[in-house]
Amino acid sequence: MKAHANPPDNPQLLQQLGVVPYQQRFPWIGGDLQTLRDTLRPVSLPPDRGEPIPIAVPALASGAAAAGELLAFLDRPHLSFDLQGAPPRALVLLLHGLGGSSRREGLRRLGITLQNSGFAVLRLNLRGADPGRHLAGGTYAARCNSDLLPVIQRARQLCAELVASARPLPLFGAGVSLGGTMLLNACMASVEERATHGWEGHAPLLDGLFCASSPLDLAACSASIERPRNRVYQSWLLKRLVRQTLADPFGVSAQEQQRLTSEPPRSIRAFDEAVTAPRWGFSSVDDYYAGASPLPRLLSASQPLPPTLILQALDDPWVPATSAIQLQTTVVADGLPPGRRRLEVLLTAQGGHNGFHGPGDSLLKGCWSDRLACSWFNHGIEISGIE
Repeated sequence: MKAHANPPDNPQLLQQLGVVPYQQRFPWIGGDLQTLRDTLRPVSLPPDRGEPIPIAVPALASGAAAAGELLAFLDRPHLSFDLQGAPPRALVLLLHGLGGSSRREGLRRLGITLQNSGFAVLRLNLRGADPGRHLAGGTYAARCNSDLLPVIQRARQLCAELVASARPLPLFGAGVSLGGTMLLNACMASVEERATHGWEGHAPLLDGLFCASSPLDLAACSASIERPRNRVYQSWLLKRLVRQTLADPFGVSAQEQQRLTSEPPRSIRAFDEAVTAPRWGFSSVDDYYAGASPLPRLLSASQPLPPTLILQALDDPWVPATSAIQLQTTVVADGLPPGRRRLEVLLTAQGGHNGFHGPGDSLLKGCWSDRLACSWFNHGIEISGIE
């Protein structure tokens, strides 16, 4: 079944990347079934043989959590590439979404697809996510730069360690859902800091970025998930968030304990108001949503991001596509053709929330968005000569 009656939103970009337009496949028809596919039919994954990489992170500025470590897993390219004696094409830092971890099916499948294309992969567990829950207290947020900057610094070191030559590997980032929001925020903060201090010659934080189904406006996403049609989704997410928070081996404050047990939050917004915003130093949930939403800065950014591709389905039941449409309109109005833009927005009629299951999917090839990410990073290497 074809995904849309009209031509793809950005056919020229897809043609340059060598990617066919997205088509959903039976029986995963519609945004909800695309979103739930991995839950209804779990992916059969090989054993996780990633090399554990602990990364030290500082205490939260709010004092809500002490210094600790985040746990990442390094996956090298698959044997077919190792046997050729060639180094990895690049290292890709993967970030999971809300309530996720490095073990989630979608993130591991993306990693396996990248490994099969010659990339090394670093799968990060954000603060509070298993299997690194015991290494750092607290939970993560859509803007957690103080945690991500040490991770990216360690990833840059790995880029040098993974090759014998003096030239380190390129470092790319890929975030699914909220993970992409975090990477966008970190990259823009780095751009702003370089501009403020006049560090024009400094290397960018990442050499390329791919974001799938990533919230650009947190307030709009919160309102979307509170819609009556999404009450099952919200209940499922809330249970995961509350359970993850209360399971903190470093403990929770008395106020948080009361808010999460005696008066349990009934919405993601209420959870963010009770836990996320104060832990990360925001004065209120509205302050958090405004300060951690990438859209305003993306629309007004005068400094270039690394080459960035934002993928968004119009039928995403969680993340409204309005922000991505607005951003794409601004990008197109700049007048640069696809292939010369630092920021690309790709809209699909279907795909759900981080679904994009289509014809030709397999464990080795991933789903359509996994293959798109591989093509985006390969394209970045080819046009920039950074390999």
